[in-house]
Formats: sequence, C-alpha cells, structure tokens
Amino acid sequence: MTENGFPSRFSGDGIGPAGSAQHRYPYLANERLVKVVNMAMVLGRPLLVKGPPGCGKTELASAVSHELGIPKYDWYVKSTSQAKDGLYSIDALRRLQDAQTNNPQAQSIVPYLRFGPLGEALQCGKPAVLLIDEIDKADIDFPNDLLRELDQMAFTIEELDEADAAAQGFARSYQATVPPIVIITSNDEKELPNAFLRRCLFHYIDFPDADQLTQILETHTQQLDVAQGLIRSAVACFEKIRDAGQFRKEPGTSELLDWVHILHHWDVPVEELRADQHLSSIPHFELLFKHQADLQSMQRDRDA
Repeated sequence: MTENGFPSRFSGDGIGPAGSAQHRYPYLANERLVKVVNMAMVLGRPLLVKGPPGCGKTELASAVSHELGIPKYDWYVKSTSQAKDGLYSIDALRRLQDAQTNNPQAQSIVPYLRFGPLGEALQCGKPAVLLIDEIDKADIDFPNDLLRELDQMAFTIEELDEADAAAQGFARSYQATVPPIVIITSNDEKELPNAFLRRCLFHYIDFPDADQLTQILETHTQQLDVAQGLIRSAVACFEKIRDAGQFRKEPGTSELLDWVHILHHWDVPVEELRADQHLSSIPHFELLFKHQADLQSMQRDRDA
C-alpha cells in the first residue's frame, strides 16, 4: 500500500494492476493532472475538476479506478439532488405499504435503507473512487451540505436506532477506514461556495491540443485500424472548425471520435480532408454540431 492506503500511485498511463497494455484504459492524463490526483490521494481531499465540455473531466474517475484496480461509485447530480441522497435513502412508501399489510419487517427501517454513492464509498471499508459529477447543477446550498461528510469522511443515519441497527448488521454511524478518492466535476454554471472550495484541491483541464487529440484518437480507434493520415487530417479540420469562433457550441472530443469513426467506416478519402478547404466542404460535418443554428450556418456557407 502507498500513502493513505491505496494500492499504488496514479501514473496516468491507463494500465491497470494486471500490467497489460492490451487492457489500457483510453484516457490520457498529462503530468500536471497526474500530480494533482496523487496529491488528493495523499491529503485525502476532494479534487474539483473544471474545464470545457469534452476535455475528460468525468472520465478521469474511471481512469483512476481502472488503473488502481479499485471500485468506483458514481453520483450524477441533478437540479433536484439533495446532499442526503448521496449518503442514504429510506423507502418510506414501501414501508408504509408493508405496515398496511401487517408485514413485521415494517417495524424497522433497516429493510428499507439504501446507501447512496457517497455512503457506499465511505462505508465499503476499502479504497474506492467517488465521482460527484456536475455539482454545479444542484442548488447553491448543496456543496455546503456536504462539508461535514467530506471533512470527516463519516456520516450518521439519523433515523436509525443504534440497537435496531446492530441487531441487523448495520451501524448508525460510519467512518471511512480509507478515505475515497473524491473527484468532483463542474461546468461553472454557478459559483461554488468559498467554504466548499477551501476543502478541495483544484485542477482545470484545458481542451486537448492537436498532438493530444491525435493521441486520443489513436487510443480510441486501435481496434478499428484507422489510417494515421486520416487521423492527422481529421484533427487539422477539427481544429479549423473550433478556431472559426462562429458557432454556438464548438464540437468536443466526443463529436470528434464519432466523426472519425464514420469517416473510417465510410472510407472517406484523406484527400477530402484538407485544412485549407472551406468549412462547409468538410465531409459529414453534421456529426460535429449539436445546435440547429450551427448546422444552418454551415449549410448557408455551402449553398452560397
């Protein structure tokens, strides 16, 4: 075990504990990102990750989980999410239904208790990764409601009686024996409270440059045997589109991967992908956009 009970350091190479490059996780972490992940592991602090769409914020948790060979718990935050949802929930409706049919198990809340992702990560008793995705979607009070649990890596089930819990193999309070690696993503839709920010390490993932995009495509298309020339030309055209600055939503890496997949599958000649050509002449550009206004802009250029 290394610092804080984890089986190894995060190296960012995508190779899991078995050591086989054949099972490499398709994620490329640069030196700065690798460093801050390892600092979060040593300090036991959450890592807040921001960056443009498609830069790999959410996938970071899966990459860490794969490389270290530890479980991952996902908490996808919604506008209606409450901090308690991540710890545990009690199915009160089912308990009421059981009580109405004189089911004896309704006398205890334990059969109706379910741990949420944060609760699972804190009580599992082994190293784990917790992803709290898009925390900025929730109410402004949501991050502050997590301060105690993230500070102490512990939580209490307030509704649970100590004796009742013990009789059924549960505890009323849980303390993490190994603090999970907590990776929190934000799209900056709203400001996060200062008290919450003070408890986190922070990293901003820049959008990949041409070399990194090429590496990402090579990693994700290994089984497709995509030609190197097609990858390089596609990246050049893709960067030209992003640099144009005329679109409501610039395409991200997800759109790039889908686009290259189609270019390869439909045998588009590399000669049709020239960085000096007009944007509207780029084949199958429809895959790169998510807004009608952007598609209409490209279509107007083509018809002009």
